[in-house]
Amino acid sequence: MNQIVRIGRLLELPEADCLAMLREFAGRFDEFNLEDPPPKTSIILFDMISHYSGLKDPFKAIKKESTEKALALYPDLKKRVELASAPLSLAAKYAVAGNVIDFGVASKFDLGVELDRVVDDGAFGHWREDSFFNALERAEWLLYLGDNTGETVMDRLFIETIVKETGTPVSYVVREKPIINDAILEDALAAGLDGCAEIVSSGCCAPGTILDLCSPKFLNLFYNAPLIVSKGQGNYETLSGVEAPIFFFLKAKCSVVADHLGVQLGDLVLTKENE
Repeated sequence: MNQIVRIGRLLELPEADCLAMLREFAGRFDEFNLEDPPPKTSIILFDMISHYSGLKDPFKAIKKESTEKALALYPDLKKRVELASAPLSLAAKYAVAGNVIDFGVASKFDLGVELDRVVDDGAFGHWREDSFFNALERAEWLLYLGDNTGETVMDRLFIETIVKETGTPVSYVVREKPIINDAILEDALAAGLDGCAEIVSSGCCAPGTILDLCSPKFLNLFYNAPLIVSKGQGNYETLSGVEAPIFFFLKAKCSVVADHLGVQLGDLVLTKENE
């Protein structure tokens, strides 16, 4: 309900529409299963926001701006990675730091500051990069589950570094249709990801990866992937506990997820469950 008000104002919807959405959402509480991950409930919420805004993709302009800002930083970040003593390590940290771009959680951020903080004094929680890189060396290919638009540019830098350093082919996964500022096909293309990865849709329209809502094509990839990168909190909320070779790359953006991971709120995390 807080998201309805905050995002309604971000999109400059009339206060009357925000109040109407709150009432409608409250009236649908009996449809929600508290055992479902939050991204599943979000489908109803953001369909409602799309309806009241009259826009199929309410965040289209914001996503475009996020991508442009990230692309402006890309040449400098790429140079830093190329000159780094451990290029994969730095690229991985930039990829996780890019997860700050999330209008489903917070609409104020400074991407340049966040990325610099990674290099200077990044707040890392569980950071299992050695385990991930060991798994990457053995993997014939990598399934990479994307998250937010703009962050996609840092994903591109990470994937380009993976391909350069290891030669591992990558399939990059986007959402089936617009929801919040999560990346769909056109957003991935705008970030230049088609130059380093095969882009595929999960078939899921939630801000996460809910397997029983995904397409057969994606599920075939998922269950046969030798290694999976899961970006962002929404993917963590929907895939935590799933038996698969998943490494979670995210920023802990709420106290529930931070407590579940055993890290501080705001920490950057690279982890594999049960490890």
